Amino acid sequence: MVEAPPLVLASTSPFRRRMLEAAGLSFEVLSPDVDEASFKRGCCSSGAAPGAIAEALACAKAEAVSRRMPGTLVIGADQVLALGDELFDKPADLAIAREQLLRLRGRAHQLHTAAALSLDGRIVWSHVESATLVMRSFSNELLEGYLAAMGSRLCQIVGGYEIEGRGIQLFERVDGDHFTVIGLPLLALLAELRNRGVLET
Repeated sequence: MVEAPPLVLASTSPFRRRMLEAAGLSFEVLSPDVDEASFKRGCCSSGAAPGAIAEALACAKAEAVSRRMPGTLVIGADQVLALGDELFDKPADLAIAREQLLRLRGRAHQLHTAAALSLDGRIVWSHVESATLVMRSFSNELLEGYLAAMGSRLCQIVGGYEIEGRGIQLFERVDGDHFTVIGLPLLALLAELRNRGVLET
């Protein structure tokens, strides 16, 4: 039996790391060192759809680390938040987080979440899933309390909310897979890792 290659996560996201650890995976974590903002601007200027941008970023991250780690299977992941044609980035500070949440309040937006696998600098698998989230028309008082309670943690989260925690209070409805919303199409990724002999069937 051929031994499966070791696994590397090309992401510094604590959410993705915790998801994979909770699922029982053993892996190393390395930063992909990809200029996401510049990459995203290039994709947008070419007219790429939000889901395609998320997938392209996931692939770029996986490839970047894979080139440095021959013989390993590298997981790349990314998530794009789209409000119509407008794409959101991680807020630089709490003032921007407030602006993002006010833009999203009372409206539906989409999260496009992608994962990719790279081996020896070549993409061998990629997958993207989407979810629709509807924020309720919460009060300004709730918003200010939420920002104060969460603090700088919100600067790690696109859209300025942590839906698996206190941020769930901001929402009216979520249509889509739970793991996709958090930041990784986990079930599809686990299925592919089983196909490749990394996990037991």
